[in-house]
Amino acid sequence: QVQLVESGGGLVQAGGSLRLSCAASGRIFSIDTLAWYRQAPGKQRESVATISSGGSTNYADSVKGRFTISRDNAKNTVYLQMNSLKPEDTGVYYCNAHVRTSYTSTLSYEYWGQGTQVTVST
Repeated sequence: QVQLVESGGGLVQAGGSLRLSCAASGRIFSIDTLAWYRQAPGKQRESVATISSGGSTNYADSVKGRFTISRDNAKNTVYLQMNSLKPEDTGVYYCNAHVRTSYTSTLSYEYWGQGTQVTVST
């Protein structure tokens, strides 16, 4: 089994910054794509940012230029640096990982963290 544990959420004023972390542990051979999603109250979960095993990144249009996703493969950890936060960034942020659990297989399995609350006040 693989566990993803997020941290770093909290309450911040508009214009402020937060840094989210997500550490993966358990039966991990390697981690392919890592991503952050968020879900605002009453809305569907949406992709915020993704990073491939090679370091290629993609961002939702709404966060481009403000958020930065990065990963530390040695620590099996992904980060989300969030700057210039806006009230519409409020929501529960979830870490997502595609993990290979065995060197004998190319299959990867998807895992989710439990989520961390980010609240941006006006």
